[in-house]
Amino acid sequence: SDSDKIPFHPYYTIKDILGLLVLILTLTLLVLFSPDLLGDPDNYIPANPLNTPPHIKPEWYFLFAYAILRSIPNKLGGVLALVLSILILATIP
Repeated sequence: SDSDKIPFHPYYTIKDILGLLVLILTLTLLVLFSPDLLGDPDNYIPANPLNTPPHIKPEWYFLFAYAILRSIPNKLGGVLALVLSILILATIP
């Protein structure tokens, strides 16, 4: 009969909520007390605008665009040269 059954729903709900609260508390403590623990140390090295960082390597299919953009010091000139190089590739065939 129904009177002999034990209602387990509250126990499972409280257990799940407690586990979620422990997880949220752990992540909150980690973020608030040691935010740099999981960070990347490369983010604290001051950037040199004259050269590209060594960990950034362009893909082989971007090398022509990368070379064009790096060879022209003016930003607008580099973009125009890049657009013209793509237009030349589109009009040759």
